[in-house]
Amino acid sequence: VQLQACGGGLVQPGGSLRLSCVASGSIFKINAAGWYRQAPGKQRELVASITSGGSTNYADSVKGRFTISRDNAKNTVYLQMNSLKPEDTAVYYCNADIMKWSWSKPNNYWGQGTQVTVSS
Repeated sequence: VQLQACGGGLVQPGGSLRLSCVASGSIFKINAAGWYRQAPGKQRELVASITSGGSTNYADSVKGRFTISRDNAKNTVYLQMNSLKPEDTAVYYCNADIMKWSWSKPNNYWGQGTQVTVSS
């Protein structure tokens, strides 16, 4: 199982980006998934998470600006980021609990990270 994150880039303050995280390999089900970020010199922090049922949770710093969603048929989790600020600059990582088979316990996986830079 691999998680591939993409969609990062350079954007001006106030702009938008959509990150995608695609899971590939032997996958029966993606349970909870989330996006984390790590800025230089700071600890990795949870940005947003989504359960298998679609319930979402957001860090206070991104509430009202970011939206996490999932497409189970495509094994993909998205992070729509609007009204971006310079302080959103970080490497963004996706994370997911994935069951490889119906009888197996979920294992936790990390994507490779995608750089988001917000600057004028």
